[in-house]
Amino acid sequence: MQSAFLWGARKTGKSTFLKSNFAESIYIDLLQSDVFLKYLKEPQRFREELEAAEKNKLKFPVIVDEVQKLPHLLDEIHWLIENKGYNFILSGSSARKVIRGKGNLLGGRAWRYVMLPLTTVEIKDYKLLDVLNKGLIPSHYLSLNYKKSLKSYINDYLREEVFNEGLTRNIPAFSRFFDAMGYSHGELSNYSNIARECGVNEKTVKEYYQILADTLIGTKLEPFKKKQEREVIKKAGKFYLFDIGVAGAITKRTITEERGELFGRAFEHFIFMELNAYKLYNDYDFEINFWRTKTGIEVDFILNSGEIAVEVKGSSYIKNADLKGLYTFRQEHKPRRTILVCNERIPRIKNSIEIMPYRDFLKELWRGELIK
Repeated sequence: MQSAFLWGARKTGKSTFLKSNFAESIYIDLLQSDVFLKYLKEPQRFREELEAAEKNKLKFPVIVDEVQKLPHLLDEIHWLIENKGYNFILSGSSARKVIRGKGNLLGGRAWRYVMLPLTTVEIKDYKLLDVLNKGLIPSHYLSLNYKKSLKSYINDYLREEVFNEGLTRNIPAFSRFFDAMGYSHGELSNYSNIARECGVNEKTVKEYYQILADTLIGTKLEPFKKKQEREVIKKAGKFYLFDIGVAGAITKRTITEERGELFGRAFEHFIFMELNAYKLYNDYDFEINFWRTKTGIEVDFILNSGEIAVEVKGSSYIKNADLKGLYTFRQEHKPRRTILVCNERIPRIKNSIEIMPYRDFLKELWRGELIK
């Protein structure tokens, strides 16, 4: 048995997963104020109580939920792993808080896992517009009043994950940044423009993006580049929020039909979420990049160092112009597969480019047939 960290943004289902899969384990919830205060005042009591626990209970991993709230508890956990051979599953929303609190990340003694919002393999008969509007945080996807839930989620994130934890002192500037980032999410990150909007410098904007990444609210995508290429974007990255619904709530977006620019951007975000989840849940180390020339020719996702090129279009009818980025990338890099994921209903091949309905693409992805 191996100790592990389970990180994930708020409400992704970490606690539910742990309670249902480790029902025999000792469960310590640091969200409970009496439990939190007890170990805050006397962290050694955590060790003393576990040493006195029933031995048959300790055959299972000890669950500590919201571990980032008490970083110093990790010293006691480290000692119990080393000296008693106990195993732990430690869940939380941000390793950043542990590090800032000078907490002990156990020096490689615990594996790292991440829980993301739901994926399409976990949902039966999903409707695309529901996914794009509600997002895939479980309680939001199932909610009839998802807009109110999403608004509360964003406010709670800013207050509890960022402001109350002291991750930034300039609350008004970070709030402005959060709104600006939402509108530019999924596009090239223009630090100077966002800095002007927020009234801070570019360095501060980069720090704000890092807060989002460290609190698992988003992922930065780096550009794909080869040394011999001179006419491609090599520095500016893209930032994708961890959930489509959260992205839509920040920008107050509602998608009513499967067409148009807003639909296309959300559709691309959806495909990225699935690619990223497949990679993380299968513990694969392939890179997900994007490719863009200085003249604006682009491919949305480059997988595994150029092995597979994936362009995403929300259109239900693909035209020659939609294939330009894939044609250009194929000439430069000779990928094994070039795929255009779209909203057409029947798969086809045009000039060796696979035009693939998104449901077919996702089935192939999750069956392990696209990339391993």
